[in-house]
Parts: sequence; C-alpha cells; structure tokens
Amino acid sequence: MKNTEKQHKTIQGLTQENNNLKAENLYLKVELERIRQLISGKKTERFEAQPDTQLKLDLFPEIVEKQDDTEETEILKYERKKPKKTKKIPVRNPIPEHLPRVTEIVEPKNLPEGAVKMKILITEVLEYKPGRIFVRQIIRPQYVVPNPIKTTDFDADNVILAAELPTSLPILGSNASASLLAHIAVSKLVDHLPLYRQIQMFKRQGIEFASSTVNDWFKNTCILLTPLYDALIKETLKSSYVQVDESPMPVLTKDKPCSTHKGYMWVYYSPPNNLVFFDYDKSRGKEPPKKILENYSGTIQTDGYAAYKQFEKNPDICLAACGAHARRKFYESQKENLVVCNFVLAMFQKIYAIEKVIRENQLSPEEILEIRTRESAPIMDELEKYLQEKQDETLPKSQTGKAIAYTLNLWDRLKVFLHDPAVLFDNNLIENSIRPLALGRKNYLFAGSHEAAQRIAMMYSFFATCKRRDIEPFNWLKTTLEKISAHKANRLYELLPGYKPKSKQ
Repeated sequence: MKNTEKQHKTIQGLTQENNNLKAENLYLKVELERIRQLISGKKTERFEAQPDTQLKLDLFPEIVEKQDDTEETEILKYERKKPKKTKKIPVRNPIPEHLPRVTEIVEPKNLPEGAVKMKILITEVLEYKPGRIFVRQIIRPQYVVPNPIKTTDFDADNVILAAELPTSLPILGSNASASLLAHIAVSKLVDHLPLYRQIQMFKRQGIEFASSTVNDWFKNTCILLTPLYDALIKETLKSSYVQVDESPMPVLTKDKPCSTHKGYMWVYYSPPNNLVFFDYDKSRGKEPPKKILENYSGTIQTDGYAAYKQFEKNPDICLAACGAHARRKFYESQKENLVVCNFVLAMFQKIYAIEKVIRENQLSPEEILEIRTRESAPIMDELEKYLQEKQDETLPKSQTGKAIAYTLNLWDRLKVFLHDPAVLFDNNLIENSIRPLALGRKNYLFAGSHEAAQRIAMMYSFFATCKRRDIEPFNWLKTTLEKISAHKANRLYELLPGYKPKSKQ
C-alpha cells in the first residue's frame, strides 16, 4: 500500500515537472520568435483575425459518399466576348507653382524672313543644383564728418560714420551665419548626418573646416538657444494633458573607457498644444520624471514602467495608461495562445475604429464623451470581464499570462480616456516623436558626453515641435538665430515654432 502511494506521488511529481517543462519550452519558443522578429522581421503590428484552429478537432469526420469509378465526358462549346483591356495612362503630377522658374528661350535656327509666330511651346524640366556655400561680402564705407558740437577740448574734431551690419552674427567672434549654423543643426538631427560626414561634404566643395570648429559652432548654437529651450519646457507643462516616454541613449564617458554609458532621453509631449521637449538624464530611475513633473497638475499618460507609479499618490495628477503598449503584448503572444489573443486584439481593433471616427470628424469634447460612453465603454467592460476569466486559466509565467496581468494591473488607467475627452487611447504620438532619435542613433552611434547628450535633447525638442506643428525646421531655426539675441527675455515663447499670438477679444 505504501509503495502504491509513493508511486502515485512520484507520478504526480513527474507530471507536474513535465507540465512545467512544456510551459517553459513554449515560453522559450515564443521568446526566440520575438527576438527573430525584432532582428529581421516586419515591424508593423497590423492585426487580421485568424481562424481559431486550436479548438478545431476532428471528432466527427465528414461522411464521404462512394463515387462511381466510371467517368462520363462531354464536350462544351461556347463563345464569350473578350473584355477590352483598358490601359491606364500614367499621369504626371504637376510641378508646384511656388518653385522658382528660370526662363530659357530657344529660337529655331535659320529662321526664314516673314515667319509668323503661331504659339509658344512650354516644356518644364526639373533641375537640381547641389547646395553650395558662398561668401556674403558686406562692404561698409566709412565717412569722416566734422563734429558739429564741440563742448570740451577732449572732443574730436571729426566723427567717423559707418553703416551698421544688416544682420547680427549669432556667435560672437565667428563668421558663421545663421543660415550655415541652421543647416549644420538640421542636417545632423533632422537628416541624420553626423558632423564628420558634413565636413566631408564641405570638403568636396573645396572648403575645409576643422572638426573642432564645426563642433564649437553646434555647441554655441545650443548655448544661444538654451533660454528658448527653457521657455519650451515651461509652455509644454502648462498643458493639462502630457504624454511621457523614455528611450536609451549611448554616451561616451571617462568612467567607461572601452564602452558607453546607457543614458536616457525622457520625452514629454502635449497633444493639445503640439509641443514636445526632450530631457536627457544619466538614469532611468524615479528622479528624472520627478524633477520635471514635481509641480505639474493634470493628466500624465505613460506605459506601465514602475518609475511613473510615484505619481499615483499625487492628488494633482491623474495617471493614464497607453492602450498600444497593452495591445502589443497580446500581438507578440499570438503564436502561444491564438484564441485569447485574437479576441483581445479584435476588441482593441473596435476601440481604434471608434477613435478613428472621432479623429476624422473632429468632434467636440461633448460629442467625444457621448460616443465613448455609448460605444467604447461596453467594449472595455466586456474585455475586462474576459481577461479576468482567462487569467485563472492561463499560466502566470507564460507570454499570454504576463500580457493579461500587465493589462489588468493598468485597467483603471486604461479607462481614463472614457471620462476625459482630451485624453487619447494611446501615446503613439510621442513614440512618433522619438522615432528620429532612433534613426539618429544608427548614424552617430553615441553622444560624446553627458553635456553633448543634453544639447542633442534640446535640438530634438525644437525639431520635434516643428514636425508636430508642420513647420519647416531650417527656415524656423535660421530666423530664430537671427532674432533671439535682441528678443525680450520674458517673451521668448514668441520664437517657438508655429507661435500664434492670441487674438484680442
């Protein structure tokens, strides 16, 4: 009897161990597939409902009737009209009217006398000239004028007069114009061309710049714009709704001679005002967002990172979660549990369809609340009930189990958009603002120091705001560098991209 019980316990233990190994094996397979997807797979998260093949078992095979082996043949003859092939003629897009035209008149050779002009044939050809640096030579004659007023013996007999420079140079003691400085900054952080590549491009034009000179130009440009960056931070945090995210940034430091320090770019975006700013910090801990949002009052939308949990106890802050982060976890778990993930992704798809209608029709806040209460709230309630039921049926350490736990832990934050019309269902807009940072990292690889990383954060802030407000970055930066030295310090926000003065009522 004792041997039987002992064998039974052994079998139970082996069965449990086998189940654990199966679950671990499935988890590792999903993780391996996810890593392969990150390295060489498609980046889109497009969802198309797939058949639930996991639940289909051939318990009742179909009855197949016996067929007679003898086959009958018949000849069919018919005529049909062959459809005409309509060949699509390619239509060339018209050349924009705003482009400058250089007119070139070409007359026929050996034109006989008495020829009468009948009409004019105009052919427009798009031409291109590589960007070139030229020297702006400003000549200011000096004049000697007799001094009309001579009150003391120390006054000069004559006065020397000369015209003032038509434009002030942004950097004191440098001959780099605002246009050149703007071109270097935009090429580095918008077009992702590191400074050493730009120096090589200048060299092909016969102009050699020392790398130290170009680096100093970029550094001093950032120093000049620092007060405007502070104004951008202040204006962004005036918004009652801000999205926050972070992204790694490799930095060279003396502490790690053969490696890089992993710093972080913290990004803050205000959807109501379309203002963005980046803030660099050495760590990904609680302090960086606490430093920025210490006196903030409003709604903060983030992912489920633990550093944001510190704001739950702040009565002036409402935390909202990102639906896209929750959805992504189920998208990555499809191969592990197709049934559950298909259902959840389909529910998210319904939410996004409603949000698309809201976005395209530009509804008022009252209309947004009404449609979300009527259509989105029941979907969220059904999804919550479903996830709670499936949580007990799913292994906690599985990919799907983690996705369910992540979503339910943030459920109250995910529902914030149902009660606040200004809040979006996800923070994809801030991820779009981070995308240029990821592209830039692939080109310049790292920042040269912590100070350089903060300068990069500053310039990314301006260019991301230009993108969100549909402002051409080069013209904005060139104009700003020409104006900022003489602009009033307490009204620097007027120089921000896309600033529009408030109309007087």
